[in-house]
Amino acid sequence: MSESRPARQFGVAQVQVKVFGDKYSLGEAAAAFVGGRLRLTIAAKSAANLIVATGASQYEFLAALRQQEGVDWSKVTAFHLDEYLGIPAAHPASFRRYLRERLFDLLPFGTVHLLEGDAPDAQRECQRYAALLAANPADVACIGIGENGHLAFNDPPADFHTPKLVHVVALDEACRRQQVGEGHFATMADVPTQALSLSIPAILAAKTVSCVVPDGRKAEAVRCSLEGPISADCPGSALRLHADCRVFLDKDSASLLAPAA
Repeated sequence: MSESRPARQFGVAQVQVKVFGDKYSLGEAAAAFVGGRLRLTIAAKSAANLIVATGASQYEFLAALRQQEGVDWSKVTAFHLDEYLGIPAAHPASFRRYLRERLFDLLPFGTVHLLEGDAPDAQRECQRYAALLAANPADVACIGIGENGHLAFNDPPADFHTPKLVHVVALDEACRRQQVGEGHFATMADVPTQALSLSIPAILAAKTVSCVVPDGRKAEAVRCSLEGPISADCPGSALRLHADCRVFLDKDSASLLAPAA
């Protein structure tokens, strides 16, 4: 599948930004980019390590990623970004279930490492997953940006300098409200108040970052991530510290950005 043509593209610091007319073209373009990076990585070292995000914003991207040709998925080791604390894998809102149903059970991955949010000891589970990440450095991280600017579940103010690759985080009200708005939970009372999450340094440690952010509800988060100060108050702004980051937007999520010069 060839990459869709963006309506607008530009650079911010080291980030390459591409804006598309709709989220379907956005998803196809991001999937073509990620598929290309995986093919190159596998050709170079016979293996690739991939981190994958979840959420309603990733539906079109994941559907297009499943259609990528020429990727030897048997040579890909997969991780995911986060999981709610205390949520079992069978729960409708579980990110393990989300990714199994939309990706992991549909492609012949070599290995899939799942972050167990309902492990008896959350801190030990963070350490276990961190050790796996350290042993399999990420080649590509596929992420999004939350309505409050979060990366993974690192809500503002995010820790840009933690030595931990995986940690237990508190979810702020805006983040929890988004989970209800996306239909993952019926009410705010149902949304867990904590989660296990890859840290900002863990995400930025990936060789390549692909960030998929459709929809107008993300427009302010996109604006602060790309045009505001690099600050813990807008975790997405940390992407501008990465040497090889692509941000894929649609016209709605890009609507608050400064017009092209």
